[in-house]
Amino acid sequence: MLLTLAVTGCSSTVNGAPEPAGASTPAATPTGPANPFATLNQCSLVNEILAGQGFPPAQPTIADAKRTCRATIPTSSADTDGIGVAISLQNGQKYTENINHPDTARNGDIDGRPIIEQPEPLRVKGGCQVGMAVGDNARALVMVVSGSDTKRACAKAEEVATALSARLPKN
Repeated sequence: MLLTLAVTGCSSTVNGAPEPAGASTPAATPTGPANPFATLNQCSLVNEILAGQGFPPAQPTIADAKRTCRATIPTSSADTDGIGVAISLQNGQKYTENINHPDTARNGDIDGRPIIEQPEPLRVKGGCQVGMAVGDNARALVMVVSGSDTKRACAKAEEVATALSARLPKN
């Protein structure tokens, strides 16, 4: 499942749909056998990683509230693009699954952890996703939308993915 963020002038919408007032933070990623995310909370991770960067507190996404949280700085003027950052912790899905455009995806690693970076995963400028392996059958996704600046989005996704990798269980 590929998740997207919509960055608009209104910080209370996701993909054009209103964000419920007072949306609550999920307790943690669902637990199960060998769930490497059992003790982690994706909203807390977003907040820790983005602390001091001007982002509001992370909120669960409407599309995947049990596994995904995001924080968005809305566009502040015609000259300043907003930026949205989301983290999704997905047990039971490999980082190599659901690659929308293998022709533009790039393999790599962060501190030895295998990753796939997808610039413009939906063929829309300004988006970037980094999928990271977490054990044999789980992945962490970092998704960033930054106006129409794909290079900025990928730089931010790499920065967030590096910080996230240090907080995840080792492979």
